[in-house]
Amino acid sequence: MFEPQQEFTVGRVKAMECFREAWEMIRGQYLMVLVVVIVGMLIGSLVPLIILGPMVCGIYFCLFEMMDGKPISIDRLFKGFDFYLPSFLLTLVIMIPIVVMVIVMYIPLIGVAMAGPQMSQEELISFLIGILAVEFVFAVIMTVIHTLVIFSFPLIVDRKAGAWDAIKLSARAVWANKGGVGALFGVGFLLAIAGYLLFCVGIYLVIPIIITATAVAYRKVFPPLAERFTSPPPPDLYNNIS
Repeated sequence: MFEPQQEFTVGRVKAMECFREAWEMIRGQYLMVLVVVIVGMLIGSLVPLIILGPMVCGIYFCLFEMMDGKPISIDRLFKGFDFYLPSFLLTLVIMIPIVVMVIVMYIPLIGVAMAGPQMSQEELISFLIGILAVEFVFAVIMTVIHTLVIFSFPLIVDRKAGAWDAIKLSARAVWANKGGVGALFGVGFLLAIAGYLLFCVGIYLVIPIIITATAVAYRKVFPPLAERFTSPPPPDLYNNIS
């Protein structure tokens, strides 16, 4: 059962530092990390709404075990199903708006395709500009939402949080660390672009680094609970106790 641990750290997320630590952590067993991440994503993508959440949780479960000094193992990936219900509900919260957006955007496009010659060139251009503008606004909104919930899956694994508790706590922690998390997202985005430029296949090579960097950032914001009792924390370490 999830017992809210409201403390989280502020100001410890440094984007480049997180990526350096992530690489140092995985470089000795990079191929195994790559296999775990890619296999988890491929299995999750088979039935996204049903098993994507558990697979993402399984990836973080493996990364957290690696942080604890244990060897990463692909069979541990399926421990994500121990968190099936909250991860499934969280996946719904993330994916339903995307499905709604696709429906809202493409129904008018079908109507335009059927109208065809009845629309003038000016009307068609105006319509397409409107569609692109709406898509841009929606993309910005979804990016903000996804950034706010970036720690939700790790919280489900690490703190046994329910979906809604994970969303709320992640959003508060991200907002309190918005500068560092925003920079982390930006560096990850640039790394992904570089991967795409490498004949597109490079994206698969950088995804493990991006996900591990997210796990590193999470651990900086949410240190292991045991650490809080082995030694007194600095007086300014936690800023949010509710």
